[in-house]
Amino acid sequence: MRLTITDLFIGQIASLQRTFNESDVRLCSELTKDYSPIYQVNKEEWRSNYSKPIVPGLLTEGLITQVISEKLPGSACILLQKELVFYHPVHIGDMISAELEVIDINLNRDWVTQKVTCYNQAGIEVIKGQVVILVLTNQDVR
Repeated sequence: MRLTITDLFIGQIASLQRTFNESDVRLCSELTKDYSPIYQVNKEEWRSNYSKPIVPGLLTEGLITQVISEKLPGSACILLQKELVFYHPVHIGDMISAELEVIDINLNRDWVTQKVTCYNQAGIEVIKGQVVILVLTNQDVR
């Protein structure tokens, strides 16, 4: 779905789901060079605080940006701002649903503000916040 800014409306919602696995965490660690033992199944450090290793926040943020790039608006855009609060950890094996809702449209700047809510498979809210994106048009030359 490729939407222009004029196709968007307040209250419009899009979502995606993803289950994060050990391989996802390993690839993320290789790309970011973040080898914290809190993410690694074969380490012991996570056991004193969590029931399972946690997924790096960057991976769950990736699901949020996937909703933007594939669904809402699903067209060329640039992330300008993100404000996220991680209420609960995301664990390896968790299925996360990321839901974005358009809450403001600034046609003069081509900016769209979206509310972000992410839930795990038990329906527990794990992330909440908002993002502001610049929706690019064919006339945009910056």
